[in-house]
Amino acid sequence: MNCRFIACPIKINPVIITPDILFNDCYGKYAIAAINVFTLEQVLGVFRAASRSASPVIIQTTPVARHYACPEVLLGMIAAAAKSYPEVVYALHLDHGDETHVAAALQTGGYTSVMIDASHDSMEQNINRTRAVTDAAHRAGVFVEAELGVLSGVEDDLTVDAASSRYTRPEDAAHFVEQTQCDSLAVAIGTSHGAYKFSGDQGIRFDILAALQQRLPGFPLVLHGGSSVDAAELARINRAGGRLAQGSRGVSDEEIARAIGLGICKVNVATDLRVLWTRVHREFFVQHPEMFDPIAPGRVYMDELEKLCIDKFEKLGSTGKARTFLANADSSNAFN
Repeated sequence: MNCRFIACPIKINPVIITPDILFNDCYGKYAIAAINVFTLEQVLGVFRAASRSASPVIIQTTPVARHYACPEVLLGMIAAAAKSYPEVVYALHLDHGDETHVAAALQTGGYTSVMIDASHDSMEQNINRTRAVTDAAHRAGVFVEAELGVLSGVEDDLTVDAASSRYTRPEDAAHFVEQTQCDSLAVAIGTSHGAYKFSGDQGIRFDILAALQQRLPGFPLVLHGGSSVDAAELARINRAGGRLAQGSRGVSDEEIARAIGLGICKVNVATDLRVLWTRVHREFFVQHPEMFDPIAPGRVYMDELEKLCIDKFEKLGSTGKARTFLANADSSNAFN
């Protein structure tokens, strides 16, 4: 494994770790789900699923999530869930941050990983900005994910039209990693953010992904826009009064499995949680129009989210893999 990051000892929780530990084990064999959370129900649903599946997981917060819940509350919920499920092996990651967001996350503490997204800049600017963040994060013992290439779609307050998206150029990737010293690389290989990813014969560009792996052998690659976007869920939403467009698809299980063999170690999942939230709440209030208690649909959502995450872990091949890290922690006290 050509992972350049050297983790510092972490004393937050016996099983909160840096992603390099996960990626060193999973490379080419399975992938880690990186799940974006905003709410209590999402935090608990993900931890419940990881506990039941004995799967490692990366908990992700975006700058928008930190602003929505305020960092202290959001991180407090995650820390409390970790205490309630102490057997869950996880990393805590800041997703899609800029320099200000990363600095705030490092100051807040608790994060074992951050992402600097300068992918919309020129190559030179992306390198300079990423290297500055990498230097600061590494001094704090924090892992760094960077991005090369631009994904289309919508995520939180980020919107990129298809005409502005661009694939990651394999010939640039090795130079970028060497110059920035980043620890993992999010790559643009055809996926997009949001509910509408592929149409027609579109799909992951495996030719680009294979070339990237050849240029960066053993280096952990990240797939953003990894939600499956189940068409049946969209149809249920619309039957309950929604107006979501249909006719496109997310990333298939077969594509994910093939991508894992080509170096994808981390698969970001956000849209599927939002689609599920919408379906559960629309159906609940159609079926129970007299209800107004948020706890009732919240319980349904947590149960459904737990099932969704368990299914994700199974398809990514990570089910049961947390036991390896727990055994290592017990035998060598490696994580505290």
